[in-house]
Amino acid sequence: MRVRDKVVVVTGAASGIGRAMALRFAAEGAAGVVVADLDEAGAARVAKDIGERAMAVRTDVSVREEVTALADAAEEAFGPVGLFCSNAGVITGHGLDADDLDWTRTISVNVLAHVYAAGAMVPRMVERGGGYLLNTCSAAGMISCPGDAPYAVTKSAAIAYAEWLSIHYRTKGLGVSVLCPQGVRTALLGQGMDEHHLTARAVLASGALLEPEAVAQTVIEGLDAERFHILPHPEVAEFVRRKYDDPDRWLSGMARFVDSLEE
Repeated sequence: MRVRDKVVVVTGAASGIGRAMALRFAAEGAAGVVVADLDEAGAARVAKDIGERAMAVRTDVSVREEVTALADAAEEAFGPVGLFCSNAGVITGHGLDADDLDWTRTISVNVLAHVYAAGAMVPRMVERGGGYLLNTCSAAGMISCPGDAPYAVTKSAAIAYAEWLSIHYRTKGLGVSVLCPQGVRTALLGQGMDEHHLTARAVLASGALLEPEAVAQTVIEGLDAERFHILPHPEVAEFVRRKYDDPDRWLSGMARFVDSLEE
């Protein structure tokens, strides 16, 4: 899957990984890049940086009708969408103390937004004979997330949903990948570092901290190979292998790791 001459939609694209992907897709020769975000001004700045092949659309991805409207606006402006990147996400910083609002909001953005994107795009892509979904799911969905229960649970659910989509629509021309980075230098992580939050400490202790542009490079390579798992941090694959080879040992190791962070 190559983005040249494709129409691409990226949600959560006003900053961080989403911004880096939108800019990189434009550099790769995308026919149109739709920059979607709840931060309308931020999305407009990214679209302006790209130029005439881009447009900004304010979108609340937790609302099905707004995601459908985003898909409609993209196709009206540039033509059939070839790649839809469901990238927007939220964190809570809470564990057992997470309240109903934490859970509801995180499920809406980190899981249902992917459901809404698929609902809007899959029928069109299948009817046209092909298309691609890239869902940002995080390594947390594969190896959990110390300190943030809603984030760990919803990112795992997001991967499960992407697997379901691939199983049911791969033979109908739909490509699906999940982007699962570990530590990336974004504003959200920066805030956690400033607050010395357990999740941020775990990320910093687990591997390299990548720039969003490096993640975008891995995305280009992963899409070209049409890999389901796109892993900017290759060590995540080894962590997953250990998890499934011996779940009890892995859980014990993770528990000791969390204890060490709390000391």
